[in-house]
Amino acid sequence: MIYLLLTHGAGSNRNSPLLVALANTLAEHTSGQQKIEVVRYDLPFRQARPHGPPRPGDAARDREGLRQEIAKLREKHPDQVWLGGQSYGGRQASMLAAEMPGLADRLLLLSYPLHAPGKPEQLRTAHFPKLQTPALFVQGTRDPFGSIEEVKRAIALIPAPAQLLEIEGVGHDLGGQRSSAQTAATIAASFLAFYP
Repeated sequence: MIYLLLTHGAGSNRNSPLLVALANTLAEHTSGQQKIEVVRYDLPFRQARPHGPPRPGDAARDREGLRQEIAKLREKHPDQVWLGGQSYGGRQASMLAAEMPGLADRLLLLSYPLHAPGKPEQLRTAHFPKLQTPALFVQGTRDPFGSIEEVKRAIALIPAPAQLLEIEGVGHDLGGQRSSAQTAATIAASFLAFYP
């Protein structure tokens, strides 16, 4: 059994259309002879407040929540535990993986928020050189949080194997609800191909 712990962005929750579609798509696939089970997870800030973005002090607690959830999954003795997230959730997942090498076996980072819109000089990549976990980045070509070229330059800082999947013509939401199933199928195929 393989578990993928998948979490959400700052303005969403575990039931975002893309996360649901991705979970459903991956549940239909196997990796080799392994079944993939996706656990969609509400970060602690979302568990505490049903609406609104995380506060500045929430990040460490959100990473600790992810760590504890991975520990629970590891107790089930899976062959692998993968970790993924969209935007803020992906950033926290990558930071946790950099802090604790070996905690997760693979990363799936959807719409990584490389910088705030209009502030490309304020990069959120300080932890990238410490990242030892293989990672697939999925980025829309119209994402104001990081252009494709910016993401490529950032990925070059990562010593672990890392790849970029570009989703043409979409922004930070990777196409929104109307294209969730199609986008999820593309992401799932690339994620599984990246990790044979």
